[in-house]
Amino acid sequence: MEDYLQGCRAALQESQPLHVVLGNEACDLDSMVSALALAFYLAKTTETEDVFVPVLNIKRSELPLRGDNVFLLQEIHIPESLLIFRDEIDLHTLHQAGQLTLILVDHHVLPRSDAALEEAVAEVLDHRPIEQKHCPPCHVSVELVGSCATLVTERILQGAPEILDRQTAALLHATIILDCVNMDLKIGKATPKDNKYVEKLEALFTDLPKRNDIFDSLQKAKFDVSSYIYFLGLTTEQMLRKDQKTIFRQGIKVAISAIYMDLEVRARCLPAEAWPRCRPPCFLPDSSYDALVAMAIFFNAHNEPVRQLAIFCPHAALRMTICGVLERSHSPALKLTPAPSPHPNLQAYLQGNTQVSRKKLLPLLQEALSAYFDSMTIPSGHPETAREQVDKESDRAGTSLIPGLSQDEEEPPLPPTPMNSLVDECPLDQGLPKLSAEAIFEKCSQISLSQSTAAFLSKK
Repeated sequence: MEDYLQGCRAALQESQPLHVVLGNEACDLDSMVSALALAFYLAKTTETEDVFVPVLNIKRSELPLRGDNVFLLQEIHIPESLLIFRDEIDLHTLHQAGQLTLILVDHHVLPRSDAALEEAVAEVLDHRPIEQKHCPPCHVSVELVGSCATLVTERILQGAPEILDRQTAALLHATIILDCVNMDLKIGKATPKDNKYVEKLEALFTDLPKRNDIFDSLQKAKFDVSSYIYFLGLTTEQMLRKDQKTIFRQGIKVAISAIYMDLEVRARCLPAEAWPRCRPPCFLPDSSYDALVAMAIFFNAHNEPVRQLAIFCPHAALRMTICGVLERSHSPALKLTPAPSPHPNLQAYLQGNTQVSRKKLLPLLQEALSAYFDSMTIPSGHPETAREQVDKESDRAGTSLIPGLSQDEEEPPLPPTPMNSLVDECPLDQGLPKLSAEAIFEKCSQISLSQSTAAFLSKK
């Protein structure tokens, strides 16, 4: 693997067509390893001189925020300097020059900023339900297993098992174990196929680390307490932007964010940045969000998982529709209990069913948007233009409801947190490192002091 990656960096210096294996924007461990291993396999098995390179879909500067990624790379002795990041390759320029072929792994829908690249997508390998309306028109291979790395392992062992070296095997083995929560049968995230290929890797490389050891080490690296102290130094808007997904329908955009601490504690710690001043985040100068759904995930004093849900939307009809769909849902049942809200445009809940992750929430939000548009009065006139008129009105409503930040105000976008398995169906079994109230408020005091000092100096 290491020799292959060195060749990939050298290939970037030459002007030639590239087959880029691109992981998702979260760049969690599964996405990173799947991109590396699949590109390695394709490069080793192609009968042509085509060049296959893996690209991590984040900036290089964001990798340190992904503790488990960094830990595993160090354990496997793969230098970070050999990796290729999204800010080191211009995919759009390559595409315009006719030199780009894309293979998507661990995702199948490109973000709007990469919509122009869709025609370059030649293959998709994913392990989540397909969004038929948005999936690229190419060969799509999808199977609902616990880890996308399982599907990559299957591809390698069925296609060319002789190319598998220990570095690549160790990357795949550790990733499947982390994604499938150490293959725990009680958790039920690991499928028979996940178990099958973990066992095959262990049979081929008998010196791979023990499952418990690698799982515990990756969990510790992933949930390093310093990450949570770091969260306290962020503004509320920055926190919401760190781990965000988006759904878009007929001119309405809804952001779904994850926060890894108690919303009430957050509001007490940094009252100036609390919900009353919060607005749905703006990621591009020319786009804004009409509603924000935030899912807070943390552990109580008994090390039990707690989920909170908050819906922020200045448009009453849209907010009521979203809340109504979530409250009435039975499949799954969220078991929502209304909580006090500091702002009239914000509805907060305690989510009684902690097994409902953000992945399971997304279909409900899509249902809510459908219900919202179904409830709108279609203008009279020509039937063929009625929906177009509604769409235009929705677009106008979106820009007027939530004005975006100006370019001067706009902050650089923050990366998604490396905690997607926690959001996407991790059972929250071990809990997060303990954070005392004293540590939290000490950090808040430091932030407040630094802000006061900066304000004082600016007046001097």
